[in-house]
Amino acid sequence: MKKIEAIIRKTKFEEVKETLLDVGIEWFSYSEVRGIGKTRQERVYRGVVYGTDIIERLMLTIVVRNVNVEKTIQAILRAAQTGEVGDGRVFVSPVDESYRIRTGEKGDISLYNQTGESQKATLKEA
Repeated sequence: MKKIEAIIRKTKFEEVKETLLDVGIEWFSYSEVRGIGKTRQERVYRGVVYGTDIIERLMLTIVVRNVNVEKTIQAILRAAQTGEVGDGRVFVSPVDESYRIRTGEKGDISLYNQTGESQKATLKEA
């Protein structure tokens, strides 16, 4: 299992979310984050000077089975990219163990339903 953390532009969130759903990633958490980037400049808006060194972004946290790592990363890269400075970063780190609190299931099976199939696919069949 791997934990994928992606820092993306707020404006790209809906597109990233839909792309992740399309590739079968149905659960992730996200939070608003702030960071400091390389670019240091001031912008003037209606006579008020604003610094652009503090950047507001969203951080997605997704834990996936090893077989889903590459498709998850590619989905994020494809949907979040604008080609401009400040598109974000993706970090991948190992996860030693995972537990589902409700059932006590452990390991890969704790991440998804019994068959590992997409809930979206299951709902379409019903």
